[in-house]
Amino acid sequence: MQIDWIWGLIGGMLIGCAGAVYLLGNGRIMGASGILGGLVDGTARDAAAERLAFLAALIAVPALLFMSGGAVNTHITDNWPLLVAGGLLVGLGTRIGNGCTSGHGVCGISRLNLRGIVATCIYIGAGVLSVTVLRGMF
Repeated sequence: MQIDWIWGLIGGMLIGCAGAVYLLGNGRIMGASGILGGLVDGTARDAAAERLAFLAALIAVPALLFMSGGAVNTHITDNWPLLVAGGLLVGLGTRIGNGCTSGHGVCGISRLNLRGIVATCIYIGAGVLSVTVLRGMF
């Protein structure tokens, strides 16, 4: 039996715990796009240090796991234009949807927030549709 699903379970538990700690410690929802967006547009000057620490950890932890030999094969494509286009579309979607997977999916659903549940259903559905349509093209 494959045990790759354990990595997803561990990652999900870590994200859930991080969201709970962030909410309990700051009284704010842990949405990565909102944390980054507040730094970019300057609305989070008073909380810049904690936001920078969050983003640094978001980058450092996977890098440390990779360097320690804990790399997981993601089956990601080598097609850089496709990766860039996907990243830009995800960024656009988080702005339009007023949040990202960590804000709506993890924190919104766990608080039974209707907007978070609807947003999560929409982006999961859009992802399924995109994979179904584009799988044969690339």
